[in-house]
Amino acid sequence: MPGLYLHIPFCKQACHYCDFHFSTSMALKSRLVEAITQELALRADYLGPQATLETIYFGGGTPSLLTQAELDQIFEAIHRHFRVAADAEVTLEANPDDLTPQKVRELAASPVNRLSIGLQSFHEPHLRLMNRAHSAQESTAAVRLAQDAGFENISVDLIYGVPAADHSIWEQDMAAAFALGVPHLSCYALTVEPDTVFGRRQQKGTFRPPPDEFVARQFELLLLEMARHGYQQYEISNFCRPGRESRHNSAYWRGVPYLGLGPSAHSFNGSSRQYTLANNPQYVAAVLERAEVPATVEHLTPLDRANEYLMTSLRTAQGTDLRHLRDALGVDLLTQQAAYLRELQATGLASLGPDDVLRLTDKGKLLADHITLTLFQS
Repeated sequence: MPGLYLHIPFCKQACHYCDFHFSTSMALKSRLVEAITQELALRADYLGPQATLETIYFGGGTPSLLTQAELDQIFEAIHRHFRVAADAEVTLEANPDDLTPQKVRELAASPVNRLSIGLQSFHEPHLRLMNRAHSAQESTAAVRLAQDAGFENISVDLIYGVPAADHSIWEQDMAAAFALGVPHLSCYALTVEPDTVFGRRQQKGTFRPPPDEFVARQFELLLLEMARHGYQQYEISNFCRPGRESRHNSAYWRGVPYLGLGPSAHSFNGSSRQYTLANNPQYVAAVLERAEVPATVEHLTPLDRANEYLMTSLRTAQGTDLRHLRDALGVDLLTQQAAYLRELQATGLASLGPDDVLRLTDKGKLLADHITLTLFQS
């Protein structure tokens, strides 16, 4: 069930935590949409002959900045070069301030059937701190507009670990999100990356993220409240009502091939990864003027594949099948890491069932990156 990812690298303004590839200038937007449609033609065989797309995902950046005509242009090209499953999940990331009544009506009339809305917080000072372009009132209004237009499959994003005196703002954010009744929530800890406004402020001493213990407590509160409201944690940062997982992201975590289009997009075909240049003018020039995709290809060794499987599967509720890791990918952690596996169980960080599937406990999820790095093979 291969998927298609389209990176739309434009934003109205730069969020202070974001290190994704984007531009706040819209000068190249129409040309870049044209380049993406051309890249679809250039890479139509990437997923193999007769591939049928099961999922399509517009990420960014801010895909909700696309006009109806630009979105139509992309969908026309997709259907020209690929089969699309009748029940394909088609997700578009959106910012609340873009979801006007007219915009929502246009999206509801398009092939888009799932919205991922970047709320981040309902607390006005936190929205200003993060330099979000919308207000808390617009957050609630945008979700309600989408629901009224017929969108039932909606995900909202929240960010925790934002500097605060206590946990009350985070508790209020969660309560406001639950009140919207959406079937999916993605909740991320604020991460301070070096090449961001927060990163530069931290270097100067003008921004101080909260201590790890504060963030860990908010994660624990998140798990408690999600369970109390009937949401299942199917990946460390992702929660849903039963059966409402993101099919697109779940395919990533299972190692399903996908094609990524646009500057900075990644692709995976089962044996290699491809990384497209993160530069809008150079991408547009290469695709439209030379009919080339400016990308780097990384051929994966069996060890690369094993470590990737370990990294993605351990974050999910399904866990890491250590027999699959051994029999299909050639890495025998049951033998090579036997002592560490015993330690993880003894300290309550993970469970290892009789089926040799390793799953992190709630306590272990707080240390997922450290545990994964310890298990990595080199």
